[in-house]
Amino acid sequence: MIEIGRIVVKTAGREAMRKAVVVDIIDKNYVLITGPPSLSGIKRRRANIGHLESTDKKLDISRKATDEDVVAAAKEAKLDSFLNEKITLDV
Repeated sequence: MIEIGRIVVKTAGREAMRKAVVVDIIDKNYVLITGPPSLSGIKRRRANIGHLESTDKKLDISRKATDEDVVAAAKEAKLDSFLNEKITLDV
């Protein structure tokens, strides 16, 4: 389920297999995500929900939280190293 604060994995594009955090829901097809760049290298941008896979982890952040707020929430929840890990596929 895609919701604000949910940690997701991008499955398409140049940032595929990197983790990001949902900071706003734009409409039924798009959300605003951020890495933030200091943790996972993903800049704040619009992303298609079809190109995201949600994880079971969620940060306690408000709607349209700044990158600094996301970093602080990740460190508080001890998920900063989880966000920094890149996903690998086992084929």
